Amino acid sequence: MIGTSAMLFEAPGEFTLACQRRIWALMDVASMRADVAEVMPGVTNLMLIFSTPPECPDEVAADLRRAWDHLPEKHIKGRQFDIGVRYGGELGHDLASVALHTGLSPHEVIALHQAPVYTVCAVGSVPGFGYLHGLDPRLATPRKTTPSLKMLAGTVTIGGPQAGISALTGPNGWNSIGFTDLVMFDPTRQPPALFAVGDTLRFRAESIEL
Repeated sequence: MIGTSAMLFEAPGEFTLACQRRIWALMDVASMRADVAEVMPGVTNLMLIFSTPPECPDEVAADLRRAWDHLPEKHIKGRQFDIGVRYGGELGHDLASVALHTGLSPHEVIALHQAPVYTVCAVGSVPGFGYLHGLDPRLATPRKTTPSLKMLAGTVTIGGPQAGISALTGPNGWNSIGFTDLVMFDPTRQPPALFAVGDTLRFRAESIEL
């Protein structure tokens, strides 16, 4: 439990698309409870927010575990995005660091980054930020020990085993490798967040500056 009004279910195992699809299935099961006001999927986890605190949290947890053991994967057919990226340059200045860490050339990093189809597994952390599955493991690069103090919204990033696009301007410890003009979050837009769970996307080089 998180206080008296929320519960976080943590899935066992690695961050895989199959695991995340089971989180989506568990989301549907949990949302059918009369005492649940909202469900919020994360990366290999699910948060339940209760309208009224459950009388027996242990029973709720046991129900979630039983459901997890038997649920099939849920496939969500989302929208598809083609995202043009300006790789390198001032707004992607960590491209060289990623290349050095991985032992690849900057051009190889860009080619591997463009190759997969990425899936939006969850939206959160900051408004509009999509957690993406699909990064080639050869590109996994630890987050920076000293974060950038003002990384611009739209910066294309790598953080550990994940790819991302910064949704808001501010401090950020992920590695910047490029920039896109797409707006991830706009409070005047409906819905404000560009991405939703189940959307897929591919990155495409509009330009490369090394």
